Amino acid sequence: MGLVLFFVFLLFSCQSHPGTSEQSTKNEVKVALDDSSLVIGAERMEELIEIIGGRSVALVGNQTSVLNNNTHLVDTLLSRDLKLVKVFSPEHGFRGTASAGQKIDNSKDEKTGLPIVSLYGDHKKPTKEDLANIELVIFDIQDVGVRFYTYISTLHYVMEACAELGLPVLVLDRPNPNGDYIDGPILELAHRSFVGMHPVPVVHGMTIGEYALMINGEHWLKDSVQCDLTILPCKNYSHEMVYSLPVPPSPNLRSDISVRLYPSLCFFEGTTVSVGRGTDHPFELYGHPDMGKDEFSFKPKSTMGAVYPKHQNIECGGVNLIDESLASRFTLSYLIRALKLIGDPVSTINRKKFFILLSGTEKLYNQIISGLSENEIRKTWHRDLEDYRGMRAKYLKYD
Repeated sequence: MGLVLFFVFLLFSCQSHPGTSEQSTKNEVKVALDDSSLVIGAERMEELIEIIGGRSVALVGNQTSVLNNNTHLVDTLLSRDLKLVKVFSPEHGFRGTASAGQKIDNSKDEKTGLPIVSLYGDHKKPTKEDLANIELVIFDIQDVGVRFYTYISTLHYVMEACAELGLPVLVLDRPNPNGDYIDGPILELAHRSFVGMHPVPVVHGMTIGEYALMINGEHWLKDSVQCDLTILPCKNYSHEMVYSLPVPPSPNLRSDISVRLYPSLCFFEGTTVSVGRGTDHPFELYGHPDMGKDEFSFKPKSTMGAVYPKHQNIECGGVNLIDESLASRFTLSYLIRALKLIGDPVSTINRKKFFILLSGTEKLYNQIISGLSENEIRKTWHRDLEDYRGMRAKYLKYD
């Protein structure tokens, strides 16, 4: 897959976050590591074949469900004469080209003829009919370790549907590119939605397999049902490794730096500020027509994955983050700075309800509107993060 793994040593690792992006760059020493020993769950093929046996299988997957030879897991399973009979796809579809929030219909895979059932829009949870004649459901999707990235919500609904029917679920684990830390406010259940279903921080610090164990272990499924869950873990993986994704996990996360900046920049989705959708560098920059254009500007255009981008065909001044460090961590500094430059935070956060759903709490909105600094806001998360850290520890599978 041509993966690149880095071991990131933060000289001030006792801090839970870098104070600013400039500080994080100064405080890091990055050493390249040989990635040849890493084996993701989907690549443990002989063990996977043994688990499947003669059972009829459905795969929950998308364009990220590939092996180290760039072969899709669907093609690999069929080449081994395994009984793969159906595919379920999450947000962005099976090929990963649909825009955020775009409606996706059920379809048929042109290459294999397999039926593809969309688990997005009004049909987020597989039905009894969807799972008829299925004996095992395999989940293999690359996550990015952020609460509002909806693949973990799809995981929840798949586990819940299978638990209710007594069907086993096998999660093929993959590294978390943001798995080296935890940060952000904890979601309050009053603000539960598809962009945040569980009481975890913005950056949860778990692989998709570990997260599945936590969903089960904390009884978060409806009526506390328990899923018959198996994890096929990665080999030779550590949370301290920053993982370079071989395939973009969604249309607007196209680079390692966009994946690292995503937890911080996604809050702009609830505002009038653009994160570069409709440019060649989404989630690597941010801007607004009312921000200064002297140092940096961009003009969003309609593109695949961003059909109607914010401020389409309008020049926006902004900030270019393309050269930020791969050690970047979650920060509110971009949001706070942009709101100050534009000058009216109340009208700039024009999708207040969605901003609160992304935050998982109304407190953050009120704190920002009140003009609190990032350090002042962070102090209000500290105890909750410590409690979460203890809960998370029960489900970690990697050093």
